[in-house]
This record gives sequence, structure tokens and C-alpha cells, in this order.
Amino acid sequence: MLKWVMALTLVATGGGAAMAQTEPVTNSPPNLTLARVFSGPSLTGSSPRALKLSPDGKYLTVLRNREEEASRYDLWAMDTATGEWRMLVDSKKVGTGAELSEAELMQRERLRIGNQRGIVAYDWAPDGHSILVPLDGDLYLASLNGDVRRLTATEEGELNPVISPAGGYASFVRDQNLYVVALSDLSEKQLTSSGEGLVHWGEAEFVAQEEMGRRTGYWWSPDDRRIAVQRFDESPVDVVTRSAIGADGTRVFDQRYPKAGTDNVLVDLYVMKPDGSERVKVDLGEETDIYLARVHWAPDGDTLYVERQSRDQKTLDMLAVDPATGASRILFTESAADNSWVNLSSTFKVLEDGSILWWSERDGHGHLYRFKDGDWTQLTHGDWEVGGVVGVDEANDKLYFSGNKDGALETHLYVTTLSAPGEPKRLTETGWNNSAQMDDAATRIIVGRSNTHQPGQIYLADNAGERIAWINENDVDDPDHPYHPYLPSHRDTQFGTITGPGGQTLHWEMITPELEPGKQYPVFFQHYGGPHAQTVAQGWSGAMAQHIVDRGYIYFQIDNRGSANRGKAFEDAIYHAMGSVEVADQLAGAEYLKTLDFVDPDRIVTYGWSYGGYMTLKMLEADPGVYAAGVSGAPVTKWELYDTHYTERYMGDPREVPEAYEASGAVAEAANIRDPLLLIHGMSDDNVVLDNSTAFAAKMQAANVPFEMMFYPGKTHSAGREIHVWTTIFNFLDRYAHPEPASAE
Repeated sequence: MLKWVMALTLVATGGGAAMAQTEPVTNSPPNLTLARVFSGPSLTGSSPRALKLSPDGKYLTVLRNREEEASRYDLWAMDTATGEWRMLVDSKKVGTGAELSEAELMQRERLRIGNQRGIVAYDWAPDGHSILVPLDGDLYLASLNGDVRRLTATEEGELNPVISPAGGYASFVRDQNLYVVALSDLSEKQLTSSGEGLVHWGEAEFVAQEEMGRRTGYWWSPDDRRIAVQRFDESPVDVVTRSAIGADGTRVFDQRYPKAGTDNVLVDLYVMKPDGSERVKVDLGEETDIYLARVHWAPDGDTLYVERQSRDQKTLDMLAVDPATGASRILFTESAADNSWVNLSSTFKVLEDGSILWWSERDGHGHLYRFKDGDWTQLTHGDWEVGGVVGVDEANDKLYFSGNKDGALETHLYVTTLSAPGEPKRLTETGWNNSAQMDDAATRIIVGRSNTHQPGQIYLADNAGERIAWINENDVDDPDHPYHPYLPSHRDTQFGTITGPGGQTLHWEMITPELEPGKQYPVFFQHYGGPHAQTVAQGWSGAMAQHIVDRGYIYFQIDNRGSANRGKAFEDAIYHAMGSVEVADQLAGAEYLKTLDFVDPDRIVTYGWSYGGYMTLKMLEADPGVYAAGVSGAPVTKWELYDTHYTERYMGDPREVPEAYEASGAVAEAANIRDPLLLIHGMSDDNVVLDNSTAFAAKMQAANVPFEMMFYPGKTHSAGREIHVWTTIFNFLDRYAHPEPASAE
């Protein structure tokens, strides 16, 4: 998916050589320089990740990055009774420093953690006494007393490692086949043998990882009796020759990439015992051009549930499968309305009475339902969105979920009764954007939160929402916090709404310098615009936004139709029409800015990356003269070049609706651009391939339309993390916006 880069461009945490000569002249030390935004320690403070509660709730574990090496993570644990912290696994002492396999590097790219080092994932043993830790391509078993045992020592990497639910095995994928290690004696067994070349066992195919949120290709039954294993064959997928152009040469990859309108992988699902025996094939239906969306087990292990999505993503069938025979039947079906599609969710739970907890947008908003014996009971209602289930406590009749019931700009944790849901009770504090997770028994909550004044905080709470202990207070008011010296120049974020051209309410956010009477300011108009993303929210915007304001700009963004968390009708506006209503809504934002007496209407410059880069091109093409200049980073310019699952969800199949693709592309009307444009792309981008920008550049050059261009050898889709990228952006935009840096405090 495209949306991830947007956030990364605003929260720079890496190093990089300072280019002080490009900084605006200022005598105000509290103001943020670009060099400081990109140097360490990170201005967001500490950023632990992968927080988990042990199965017994006695420990809370996190991956914590090092102060001296922000991209390297170690495994830490907190005793939830005493609050005492200790390091369980030191990645430098335990790791070998071996290079990762290409398959693992690609998985990390799909997870957006390609820049992270050390420990990036782990899995608790069900007994709560040990943890499976992948590190430098091998597997280790760490105990709570500090002992670490090495489980594998091979040149090949191990992918998707987990400990089985009953604790009998560690399992992983090696060389495209599934393996298990019996933890009783550490004996290793290979369960599949035909994985080679274009055939993979136990892995998730590219679009499953990139677009469907499914990272694995095998699933243990709760009792360790069986494993459901995906097999996929890439032979039908077209070969795309991709050149990764680096500073010291060019590598050419023949990559199997399913472009919109072309064939996907062939997917099969099998069930087998942990020794590989009694293998049966699951009946996924006669149609082979499908997506294996999700796989779940019933608590007793006697039923396998499979979510089968149609190629056009208008139908999602829930299959109930007999794991002994592979026979399946359709339990229920989600169907899209006209001019729409079915969104996937991770909400699925079989309750004690056999009913299924489920998420659906069937009433126009994302809500929770209970399915039993062919009947549906809606558990939540209203003109707002449920994000997903956080915890279920059946013994006490409680259902915990995330949602935006209290307003579109804030996500909160709520609780309601499971048997007779009424008005949900909010458990998190207003004025914050919150995330939450619970242990299996729903006794403890891990809450992550931030707002426009405070970067991410994490605390442990009881099941009533009362804070027990800070996991990461990360308080900017602490004099030792990296951002603390810059608080004197920190500017408040303002929120507001306008009525868009479609009649919908559009939310905007703005950060201004300290305004002087009678003075007009340039605007840094940032946009993303793509689906499944929300950019305007009550959350930490990152140091880059404050740096932009310190440079003398007003920082502004607005969420257009098609963006997330506003209901199905709001999202469906882009159906077969990308680059249309989003552009009109962004124009409405620009027109609103021009009504403000402190905005210089001739100095509104615009910037976007990925889908936002595509939007820059479409905005400049549609409305010449509105924007003083535009930056397009890593744009899609021809949707036929992007992958099947993402593109066809919104645009349909190009073989069936070629006119929609022609209208949504950015190449045909490139010559309409009259305003200054800077085009940026990483030359080794495997997500939005460089061909998108070269096709656009060739069109501009053939039409003799002047523009500027900066391509980055060896850089991928995450090139926006680089200080040189932002130096280039500001050198370009400052020429047309002429901002006056903030004066000394």
C-alpha cells in the first residue's frame, strides 16, 4: 500500500550529514534546524515497539531502541507487579551480525522496518517462561532468567517463526519450505519439500503482505494437532524487469510482480499434522482467481475458518472447513454495495457459545456484529467507525473495542456489554489519539497515545482503563527529553472544517508561525489523499511540521473524500475515479486558505509523497495557477503499473474499464502543468517503480514543459527519510514561497 511513506517523511529519526549552508538564517536556538530534525537522538523521544503481555500477564515485553543507535532494538521486559525493567536479549551480544536473506529483507520492506536492526520481532511461548527471538537470520530461545539458547545455525534465513499454541514446537519457513523444531529435544523436521523456484510453502505472497495485512502463510491449531499451510505458485505472474540503479552500478531484477489486470499467484491451502503426515487439501472452490484473505481456527481445533475474497473484492465468503477432510461450506458472505468494495478486517473471534464476533460495513459504517445459526446481531451502532476488537471478557460479559465515537479526529478505547450492548463507555482520555491492546484474558491494557503537544506515550492500565504504570512516559516537559529545548518555539495545531464541493464536511489542520498583524505568510500545503489513510487527527505531527513553521511557512493539510474513518460513502467517492474528487477537495482547501487575511494567496506551495506525489501531479494538471509550486515524491503516474489487490479494489480491472485508468493516470495530461514542479524518486524503488516517473518525465520533455527532477541512486520508496531529499525540497520551494524564518525568541 502507498500510505506508509507519508508519515515517515514527517518523522525523520535517522542520521545523515548536516547541510547547514541550506538552513535559513536565524539567531533563535530554540528553533528547529533541518540538520537537528535528522540527527539523533530522535526528537520524538524513545520509541519502543512490539509491546506484548506474557500469557500469564506477569511480564510486559517491548523492543526498545538504543540511545546511541536509534535503529537498533533489544528485547526488554517489565515485571507488571513491581514495575522493574531489565534487558532480556542484547542484540549485539547475542547476534552474529550475519547478513539477512533477500526474502527476509523483502518481508521487512513490506513491514516498513527495512531500516531497523537487531531484534525486530519475537513470540512468547504459551507457558510464559520463554520467548522465541529471530536475530540475524537465526532463531534463539530466551528464558526470563537471561539464558539464551540458539535453535538454528544455518546460512539460510528462517522466516515467520512462531512457537505453537500448545508450546510443543517452534516453526518457521526456510528455503520456501515449512519446518518445525520439537522443543522437547530440539529435533528438526522439514514438513514440505516441493518449495523451490516459483513454489512457496508457509509464506504470504507479495500482495498479501503489501496490501492485505497478512504476513504469514501457515496457522497452527490451538492444540498443536494440525497446521494449515498455504502453498502458492508464482508461475502465472508476469515478470517485470526492474533496474535498481545505485551509485556504484545497476542491478537488474526479474521480479514476479502482479500488475493491475494481470494474473496473480495460484493459491492452495493444505492441512497437515506437525510431522507433515495426513495432508489434505482444502476445498477453496472452483474459481482459482481468488484471494486467501484470512485463516482462523476454532478454539477446539475442529473447524478451520477461511476468508475467501473474490478477485474484484466485491465478495468475501467465510468458509467453514473440516480439517480432517478439507471439505468446506460457505458460512456467510459479505457483499459490496454498488460502486463499492469489501474492506478486510482482522476482527474474528469464536465465542464460547460458538457464535462469531465480526466486523462489517454493511450499514455504511464499520461496526461489530455477532453471527450465530444464520442470524446477525449488531453490537455497535452509529455514524462513526469501530477500528477493531481489542479484548473480550466473556466471564464478565465485556467487549472492548477501538473507535472514533467521540469525533473523527480521535481514536479511543471503549467497553460495552457483550450480551446486551448499550451505550459504550470510553476508557481513554479525550484530547488524545489512542491505540490499545489487551492480554487474552482481558485483564490488562497497553495504551499508546499522543497529541499535538506530546509525542507517543505508552502506559499499562487495568481493564477499567485506570493507569497502573508508565511503560514509556516520554514526557516532553522533562528537561532530558530531546524535544524539550524546542518547546519555546513549538506552535499549537488548529483544527477546523469546511464544506467540500460534494457537500461533505472536510477536516483540516493548520500550524502557523506567530502571526504579525497585517502580514501575509506562505503555506506549505501537504497532502496525501489516498484511501485507507487519515492525516488530519489529534496526534503528534512530528518535528518536521514544526521545522516547516520555523522556516516561516504555515503548515496545512486537509482530508479529502476517499480517506479513512469517515464511513463507506465518504470512501467510495473514489470508485473507478482516483485523482478526481480528491483533487477537487484539495482545491477547496486551497480556496479556503486564500480567504484568510494572513495567507498570501500567491505563495501556496504543495507537497506529497507516494499517493501524495500522484496527487501533486493531478492537482497541478487540473488547476494551473492555484499553487505557486509543487513537489511530487515517488508518484504513481500510471495505475496499470501498480499491483492488483490495491489498484483493482478502487479502480477495477483495466481490461474491463480502460477508460477509468486513462482518466486517473497522470501522464496523458502532463503537458497541462504550467507551475514549477520538482519530481523526486528513488532509483531502486520496488513499490512504486521508477518507470512511473520516467514515463512522466518523458512526456514533459516531449512537450517541452520545463520542470526539475532529483532521482536517488540506490534509494527505495522510503527515500523521503533522507536529509538530502528535504534539503532539495526546501531549496526548491523556498524560491517560490520566499518564507521569512521565525525571529529570535
